[in-house]
Amino acid sequence: MELKPQAVFDYFAQINKVPRPSKHEEKIIQFLQQFAQSNNLDCKTDEAGNVLISKGATPGMEGRTTIVLQAHMDMVCEKTSDRNIDFTTDPIETYIDGEWMKAKGTTLGADDGIGIAMAMAALTDPTLKHGPLECLFTRDEETGLTGAEAIQPGFMTGKYLINLDSEDEGEIFIGCAGGVNTDIDFEYFAQDIPEDYVALRVVVDKLTGGHSGDDINKNRANANKVLARFLYKIQNQYDMNLVSIDGGNLHNAIPRHAEAVIAVPENVKHEVRSQFNLFAADIRDEYHATEPNAEFTMESVERPDTAIDDITATSLINALNAVQNGVFEWSQDIPGFVETSSNLASVKMPEEGRIKIVISQRSSTKSQLDALCNTIAATFSLAGADVLIHEGYPGWKPNPNSVILNLAVDKYKTLFGKEPKVRAIHAGLECGLFSEKYPHMDMISFGPTLRGVHSPDECLHIPTVDMVWRHMVAILEDAPEE
Repeated sequence: MELKPQAVFDYFAQINKVPRPSKHEEKIIQFLQQFAQSNNLDCKTDEAGNVLISKGATPGMEGRTTIVLQAHMDMVCEKTSDRNIDFTTDPIETYIDGEWMKAKGTTLGADDGIGIAMAMAALTDPTLKHGPLECLFTRDEETGLTGAEAIQPGFMTGKYLINLDSEDEGEIFIGCAGGVNTDIDFEYFAQDIPEDYVALRVVVDKLTGGHSGDDINKNRANANKVLARFLYKIQNQYDMNLVSIDGGNLHNAIPRHAEAVIAVPENVKHEVRSQFNLFAADIRDEYHATEPNAEFTMESVERPDTAIDDITATSLINALNAVQNGVFEWSQDIPGFVETSSNLASVKMPEEGRIKIVISQRSSTKSQLDALCNTIAATFSLAGADVLIHEGYPGWKPNPNSVILNLAVDKYKTLFGKEPKVRAIHAGLECGLFSEKYPHMDMISFGPTLRGVHSPDECLHIPTVDMVWRHMVAILEDAPEE
């Protein structure tokens, strides 16, 4: 498969050699600074670590308005359970599978490494005609958009902004959901496990996962919810001790893996195994279309001395079953568009005596977001947990009179002979935060087609990269007059 434009894919290959987990973007910041220096481009970095690289207009384009190309530097670092990689030091290994670029057992990093690569190629393409150009690279988008939140007025000067962080070629986004994370803490004490009990490790693995916003309506199983269903079933049929529980990792990824260790009387061990096999068959049947690779395992492990106390374990399992997960409300204005959702992102035991749960909520309507947060808080408060709702980030309100949108639609029709889809996205984009600091900035978002984002199945549809590049170039070459 030919990689076009070559410069974009060359830069993407360089980027994937640079470790860039969220909150650890130091190496990619240095990489961009060195890129600017080697190409004699103006570069500045703010206190938060956001990088802005600027280039003057090409001859004859000096009267055009400055356009900002924007992408985020960090990537979601997810891997398969059998992949051994240190995301803070090791490169991403890519390969070509037909028309798709993929990574070996990890996220690909095209979210948003391909956006970075396009901006870099625009800054160095000697044939591209453009007005004043600013390329903004933000840090820590994936874990809270903190880089965009820290940008101060005046850091950018452009009137128009193209966010290169969307995942469906042929779609132009003009709005996004706001979001917030909720932290839940249970405290427990250790109780002794009876000597005639045996321990079993229960694992739900290799679910499809995906983006907790854009994929939340695709009927994919949440590993934490699936595991909680089984634990609820067993706790109500047998004398069960919950020893440990661990599921999910990132607030913006649908959990693919969850596991627990339980202890049950030895004389019911085979019954519990039988129940698990029947349960696994039911889940496979329920999710036969979206979870073809799901794996369910139960194995005997050495019996520990203690478990989570019964009252806390029961409250925890009940709350995990009761809490809202998935689509909460559908839009009344846009058929088939998710307005409000939640993702039971992670359940962890970070230290002795403590269980920590993270749930992410999204909505394009502030009142619905508040209602969902309250529903989740009430569920866990009733279970005796401490609940902390974070401040979150704002949505991006669509502008139907957008100049840059009209230009983008016109250029797309000219290039490809068809209308692009103009829509909002049920995910967080940094445009929401930019609109607070730069209320008069006119913005759109588009990008090449990605699938499996925020999971090791992430892949990039190679032909759409060239389509997006040509679309972006056409907009830059016909930038509005100042």
